[in-house]
Amino acid sequence: MTKSELLELIANGENSGVEFKRDDLRPEQLAKEIVALANFQGGCILLGVDDDGSITGIQRADLEPWVMDTVFGHAMHPMILPFYEEIRVDDRLRVAVITVTQGATKPYVVRHHGREDIYIRVGSTSRVATREQQARLYAIGGMLQAERLPVSGSGLRDLSRDRLTDYLATIVGDRMLPPDEETWGERLCGLGFMVERPDGPPVCTIAGLVLFGHAPRRFLPQSGIRWMAFDGEDKGYKALDDRLIDGPLVAPGIKAAGGGHEIAGNGVIEGLVDAMRPFVSEEAAEVDASMRRERRWLYPVAALREAIVNALAHRDWTRYEEIEVVRYSDRLEVLSPGALQNSMTIEKMIAGRRSPRNHAIVDVLRDYGYVDARGMGVRNKIIPLLKEQNGVEPEFQATEDYLKVTMFRGGRAGIP
Repeated sequence: MTKSELLELIANGENSGVEFKRDDLRPEQLAKEIVALANFQGGCILLGVDDDGSITGIQRADLEPWVMDTVFGHAMHPMILPFYEEIRVDDRLRVAVITVTQGATKPYVVRHHGREDIYIRVGSTSRVATREQQARLYAIGGMLQAERLPVSGSGLRDLSRDRLTDYLATIVGDRMLPPDEETWGERLCGLGFMVERPDGPPVCTIAGLVLFGHAPRRFLPQSGIRWMAFDGEDKGYKALDDRLIDGPLVAPGIKAAGGGHEIAGNGVIEGLVDAMRPFVSEEAAEVDASMRRERRWLYPVAALREAIVNALAHRDWTRYEEIEVVRYSDRLEVLSPGALQNSMTIEKMIAGRRSPRNHAIVDVLRDYGYVDARGMGVRNKIIPLLKEQNGVEPEFQATEDYLKVTMFRGGRAGIP
């Protein structure tokens, strides 16, 4: 960092990624600011600058070893490797700049007096994370598998036996289906669809209810999909269509004559596509040779399904918002709750990097053929299909709260 860059940074003041501190603080005080930045999107701490932006300079003689050994080495966990530099402002004053990137092994904690405290960045301040915020950090860091959390009040009766039988017998090829309730519970606990408890029968996990539950929203109000359609370019007062699509993710099937698997009903994905159909497709003006009007889709069906499946497969279950699919006059948006996890970025996602959040859900969706076996649907389906049909690539927006995919309306192509 140059002197001019430093002075510009100071002139702009503190924000979500910049913190000013004198260097006479205690190790846990500096660790608090570093941990909060690493748990957010990274940033830098300027040592030798007051809160009002006045430059006091470095006073501590052994600042660099103190920062690296005492603070980074002992006051925080897990290990973070910062970039440390000192910038000379004039003949008397120097400012230390500690730069940390967004951490990939969240949550980071401050260790002090036998405690481990988790901090997050809120605006220009660092605060203790709430329980919900901590859960999200654990989920983002891959340390909490929220899909395997027990759902209180649920039980085997809340799972569709027909769909479970279809999955085990037809999809997985299990020739020894559980003969009774107790054995069913044991088998489903082994698969991660239920979890044992010491004071009674097993309860369903989030994954079990979402995949095979009769009515998942009875226990998980954030499950399913909120579908809306508007005739303008923003959410108007009155929607053309506004409904919640509830039910298990996977569609029941039957064994086909050739040994394959044919869909015999609807899951959430099929239900959503049916609801969307009148708003994202239209009948051709001309009739074909069989005297029927071909239905033309405004967006590639394969790209639509891929975006919807990705939202269902990778949503963050520590958040209580619903997945939203919204059709506007010029575009369609798919919004999935939760930040990208494990240092995943949009660039990595487009390049084909894989980082599933909900492994059990993804595995079942892959077994049913909803998920690309290589996990590269964004790169191989969504982007090229939209560019080919509508001439415009989709946009991806990732925040701490959601991932949004925007597909723009362009040309039209017939779908058989």
